[in-house]
Amino acid sequence: MEQNQFEVIRQDQDDISILTIKGYLDAHTAPDFEKAIQELLESNRYKIVIDFSDLNYISSAGLGVFMGFIEDVRKNGGDIKLAQLNDRVFKIFDLLGFPNLYEIYENLGQAIEKFKSA
Repeated sequence: MEQNQFEVIRQDQDDISILTIKGYLDAHTAPDFEKAIQELLESNRYKIVIDFSDLNYISSAGLGVFMGFIEDVRKNGGDIKLAQLNDRVFKIFDLLGFPNLYEIYENLGQAIEKFKSA
């Protein structure tokens, strides 16, 4: 995978969907991420964990995708939980106040368990 490419990999565990995002999430690749989340909502899957472990960069367009869906997801009893952000990506989220809006976990298992224990 080239440095500026982007990839979304979906895994489902019962009613929880995990989207692993890889590479660069910017204005060029944000539509791919939007499509992946839209497909989940169209399938009535509202418990979503985003795995950031292989994400190298996120732009404002990428951040906007999260804001565009969170209201619909929560209105349907779900949530978008974020896991495994590297320091650089976390700093961007932190500067914009995302930790007040989203639950952020150090690892994927913690985020999945939070849904299961709810």
